[in-house]
Amino acid sequence: MPATLHGQLVVAISSRALFDFEAENEVFEAGDDRAYMALQQARLDEPAPPGVAFSLVKKLLAFNADGEKRVEVVVLSRNDPISGLRVFRSAAHYALPIERGVFTRGQSPWRYLRPLSSQLFLSANDDDVRQALAAGVAAARVMPLSRQASSAHPQELRIAFDGDAVLFSDEAEQVFQRDGLQAFQAHEQARAHQPLPAGPFKPVLEALRRLQAATRSGMRVRTALVTARSAPAHERAIRTLMNWQIEVDEAMFLGGLAKGEFLREFEPDFFFDDQAGHVASAAAHVPAGQVAAGVAS
Repeated sequence: MPATLHGQLVVAISSRALFDFEAENEVFEAGDDRAYMALQQARLDEPAPPGVAFSLVKKLLAFNADGEKRVEVVVLSRNDPISGLRVFRSAAHYALPIERGVFTRGQSPWRYLRPLSSQLFLSANDDDVRQALAAGVAAARVMPLSRQASSAHPQELRIAFDGDAVLFSDEAEQVFQRDGLQAFQAHEQARAHQPLPAGPFKPVLEALRRLQAATRSGMRVRTALVTARSAPAHERAIRTLMNWQIEVDEAMFLGGLAKGEFLREFEPDFFFDDQAGHVASAAAHVPAGQVAAGVAS
């Protein structure tokens, strides 16, 4: 029987999202991939520093600690195979049990998401993220220079999500962008009992809840909804989650306040938002990525 990833939460991640390859990437961006390959080869025995999504990956893999495979992390990268050697060696150095990888030497790797059955893709490349989202896979462009995750919660995976265009569709956001705040509030109040359509990250939140219910590894999941909505538009968001039978642990209805300082207090391993301004506010305090979906992105 061939190997299968069926039943697992499969996360595909680029090498720059998992490790800090920013110095090496400057050589790559200069257009000389041979020089980049030579640099990576010269540093094969030098573990790369942790990147913006390192804590997220480490904690996800910890859900397999009791011997049951619940999470699979696959490196999906524009790197060349030689550079892939350093990625796997770096993973081994940090005791990350990552076994699979696809390295495409400059070509977009998103097309391999389907055979991997990936539910989440994290990359520093905006084009790859947009193509993944268009293919129906939850994806975010990580901010490589984001603040690293807090080490205060080693047994708890903490993830924060924006609402509109992330957990939910951008239906309501379209009203806000077109007609303004007052029209948005009226639109949402009138539809408080009508569930919002699903956004690209609903399956990720569902998978996290299944992970929490199934685990015997000692790890926990804590989630937060962090949204610019405020009352009365908050009700539709909460009722939508109730309709989906999905719970979040915390909900922040910030009415347009900057999200960064609130996220600093929540201390997530990662935060997902569709708007560049919110992501920039968050990245000063926590690991963050932009979901390039919806009218506002």
